Amino acid sequence: MSALGRNEVASAARIVVKVGSSSISGANIAQIIPLVDALAEAHGRGVEIVLVSSGAIATGMPYLQLDERPTDLATQQAAASVGQNLLIFRYQDSLDRYDIVAGQVLLTAGDLENPSHRGNAHRAMDRLLGLRILPIVNENDTVATHEIRFGDNDRLAALVATLIHADLLVLLSDVDALYTRAPHLPGAERIDHVPCGDPMLGVELSGSRSGVGTGGADTKVSAARIAAEAGTAVLLTSTGLVAEALRGDPVGTWFEPALA
Repeated sequence: MSALGRNEVASAARIVVKVGSSSISGANIAQIIPLVDALAEAHGRGVEIVLVSSGAIATGMPYLQLDERPTDLATQQAAASVGQNLLIFRYQDSLDRYDIVAGQVLLTAGDLENPSHRGNAHRAMDRLLGLRILPIVNENDTVATHEIRFGDNDRLAALVATLIHADLLVLLSDVDALYTRAPHLPGAERIDHVPCGDPMLGVELSGSRSGVGTGGADTKVSAARIAAEAGTAVLLTSTGLVAEALRGDPVGTWFEPALA
């Protein structure tokens, strides 16, 4: 795999897209439709697409009469068990408009650390993509423990992109790009390009401001570095700009990949 340039996004053969809980649950549940529209557009031109989607716990919360994300592991697992089923149904219901079939892939951190499990995951994902199935990946929250969790799905997406040798990883959030500090603060400046290995001195990174998500700018930058150092280009932008991102429009923040 040769390193992908920003002007080559439209020619990327294999792309991993990660979307967070706050973008496709609660008041933003309707964003699943335009997200699927964008994925289907890329899929239709032959791109192999993998979606890493958070949202199982957030989707299950209302069905457990929970007003906020649970803090204890057992209730998180229960909410994930209910929510994962509903989340996949919602994606498949939207994908049906394009005659695209989704495949569910649930992983734990241990799966990607164990050579045998990692090999199985790689083989399964390759076969799904070869069959033109759209894999939807999430952490297996129902069985994951605090000790073996990925921590956030940004990191999971980076590891999946590395596992399948993706050309591009698109990290979606509620912010259009990375900024030198939280974009609502005075003096925040948009960052268009991050060279590979850039220490990003002077950039103030913050955690999640969402009540249902676990990732923020800091986790996205960390994930972007994991993928970029492995040779996968990374684009960080907002969920509302996913169609433009997949078409190769100049949106978001580009993390330059290491040369193969």
